[in-house]
Amino acid sequence: MPSLDTNVLIRYLVKDDPKQASEAERYIHQYVGSQATLFIPVSVILETEWVLRSVYNFQKQSVIELFVSLLETRELNFQDEASIESAIFLYRENNVDFADCLHVAAAFTHDRLPLMSFDKKATRVEGIEGIPR
Repeated sequence: MPSLDTNVLIRYLVKDDPKQASEAERYIHQYVGSQATLFIPVSVILETEWVLRSVYNFQKQSVIELFVSLLETRELNFQDEASIESAIFLYRENNVDFADCLHVAAAFTHDRLPLMSFDKKATRVEGIEGIPR
């Protein structure tokens, strides 16, 4: 099962480079309707959120909707999907970075809470605790 890098996923999603977007679409669509899937590492999801928000100015709700639709795609298989789903929920419900949501979701999924942080804003999320200074 092949995996996708962030740059392929971004080209497919935003179509900012017509040639690469066409190649990404052609490659991904060869899996549509087949029994095979493409693997998406959790690091690609984290990087994709950052690129969509910081480079392409996607709003939080747009990122959430896009990630939900990706998770519903049969042709994609996500590393640690339960953590990604939890992170999306936390991101929707809190005013914190997606990365913090993904970190605490992974800690929760692996029964390793609390997640200790120096980031006071991150401690707004249940499961993240600040390190006393």
